Amino acid sequence: MSNLVRIHHATGRADRSNPRFGFLASTLSAAVGRNGYYIVSAWVLVERGYGTAGVATFLAIASIVEFIVSPLAGLAADRFDRRRLNVAADLSRFVVMLATACALLYMEVFLIICLSAALFSFCDRVALTSSQSMIPVIADGRDLVASNSAVFFVMQFGNLGAALLAGPLLNGRSPALPFTVLAAFFLFSAGCLALMRLEPVSRDVRIAKISASLIDPSLRRLIVVYALLYTSAVLVSVMGSSFVFQEQKGTAVDFGYLEAAWSAGSLLGTVPLFRVKKAMSTHALHLMLLGLTALVLMALAYLRAPWTVILFAALGFLYNLGRVSIEVTLQSHVSIYLLGRAKGIMHSLAVVLGLLVFGIAAAVGDRAFPSTIFFSFGVVLLISISCLNVGVVQTQEKGEL
Repeated sequence: MSNLVRIHHATGRADRSNPRFGFLASTLSAAVGRNGYYIVSAWVLVERGYGTAGVATFLAIASIVEFIVSPLAGLAADRFDRRRLNVAADLSRFVVMLATACALLYMEVFLIICLSAALFSFCDRVALTSSQSMIPVIADGRDLVASNSAVFFVMQFGNLGAALLAGPLLNGRSPALPFTVLAAFFLFSAGCLALMRLEPVSRDVRIAKISASLIDPSLRRLIVVYALLYTSAVLVSVMGSSFVFQEQKGTAVDFGYLEAAWSAGSLLGTVPLFRVKKAMSTHALHLMLLGLTALVLMALAYLRAPWTVILFAALGFLYNLGRVSIEVTLQSHVSIYLLGRAKGIMHSLAVVLGLLVFGIAAAVGDRAFPSTIFFSFGVVLLISISCLNVGVVQTQEKGEL
């Protein structure tokens, strides 16, 4: 009897661990495809002469679609089976990537990339919202910090792989090739999820109310911090290719190295949250990360390679440490039944700020150096830190009265 009990418990542990491995494999593969898509698209536009304005327009289209889709994707993630929704989104990204590769052989690059961005970002937002909403279920009672750190570590490892892969694929080859290769990663991601067995969270949404949760001042501040960190990453995406091409006089391989440095820094950013959470409060951590991000962005205006590679690695480190902390905080404060919508609302508000950056970049075009725009946003971050700190002080004073 004791042997049967041991076998039963061992089988139970294996069954519970399988979804986690399948989920991490899917996350890794999808991250390669997703990051690779944006890297390849940005470089193709710059190389064909569309410059910063072209990349900003491309990303603005993607962000407008994300802004519209994010709340709907959050609602869908809470209403339907999140795993199946993610599989459908992965298969859709696979089809969009293949269609983009075929169309680039016959049609004008800028038009195809922009149309592709609209379709891809629709599918991408559904995939990310449903995927990240599954993390508490995948954790299955484990520490949320450990679970989120593992997911984001794998995600950034995939981003690093995409950055290293993009350079050789782009160097002297047709842009259709990298899109075709990267599409296969979404097909593999869908396969991993399809084989995974996961109980649905809930289909009953009649009592779900998200507005009350967001009245909490701490959650509002969390949304602002997420928006600022998101926009700093967006700025790197918009300006990174032009920064290498115009100011650094680099090649596609150099651009790949810079993206790889960002991804490598992001990879390390998933590790230290265990220790940092014990050393300081969440709010103090977020202010510190915003301040350091501001200083690094401002330093890009004065330093040249190879120092810029180190700075990009530092930006990736700070961004991902902040992202993991924000995800853990959100999952700790919001019910799992509302998590999809909470993430949808948070991302929509962040995209609004990102769109403002796109508009400025598109309007300025190539008349200003990318490093100048980096410096300016660093100043904006420092001002924002002061406003966030004043808000906390006022909240504490009201609580004492």
